[in-house]
Amino acid sequence: MRPISIPASIRQHLQSNSVLLGNVQNIRERFKRLQQGTPEISVVIPAYNEEENILRTLSSLSCTTSQRSLEFIVVDNNSRDATASLVKAVGITCIHEPRQGIAAARNTGLRAARGKLIINADADTIYPPAWIDEMVRPLERSATAVCYGRFSFIPVGNTNRFVYFFYEYAADMLRYFNKFFREEAVNVYGFNSSFRRDQGLEVDGFDHPPQASEDGWLALKLRNKGFGKLHYVTNIRALVWTTDRRNQIDGGLWKALGKKAKRIFLGKR
Repeated sequence: MRPISIPASIRQHLQSNSVLLGNVQNIRERFKRLQQGTPEISVVIPAYNEEENILRTLSSLSCTTSQRSLEFIVVDNNSRDATASLVKAVGITCIHEPRQGIAAARNTGLRAARGKLIINADADTIYPPAWIDEMVRPLERSATAVCYGRFSFIPVGNTNRFVYFFYEYAADMLRYFNKFFREEAVNVYGFNSSFRRDQGLEVDGFDHPPQASEDGWLALKLRNKGFGKLHYVTNIRALVWTTDRRNQIDGGLWKALGKKAKRIFLGKR
């Protein structure tokens, strides 16, 4: 069952920068406790001009409840705002990647990571406390190459959360159609997926051909290389919350869903 409203554990991070800046020391202390010893898991976050969003994301990740050794890496992809300084303020690694583009940023993070397992995150997404553990547990089985998870939308503009609720169920149906009848790799999104670092490097990371997405293409390469199947993580404890800007770029909520349906059923872009 998807939530109709945003849980309190997520809402607490949906604060303005002025509020979150007053809590930077607490965020920093939480990250310090999470980043002790040699990391087993690396959370990699590409960022480009995310001054308005990244503190929310980092605040949520600092509340992670995992007992595993972790590291958090933000790859600053030529931001012209205060993204990098905000990242450094909370005490996590910030790497500058001068080559513009999401694939270049993700590859830089992959190469710099020290953990055996990589989790992909984004700088405009809020993560629940159990997300990391839920996203790596299936990787403990050799039959799994990539994990990808579910997400819900944070309301923007005049769109009511109730509208998103129905949209998300419709989008779920398309994902299951992809999984069983078309190509499951298109369900994999970079802001909510995981894989093994050494295997990712072996298939040249996020490099991809034109017209393909870096996240889905990586999943395809890992599966086709024989590293295992794709695993859809449906546990509500792993549900992440993201902004709607991708759909807005596609022309709005329902227009974006229509485009997805045409790609799946009619092969149209």
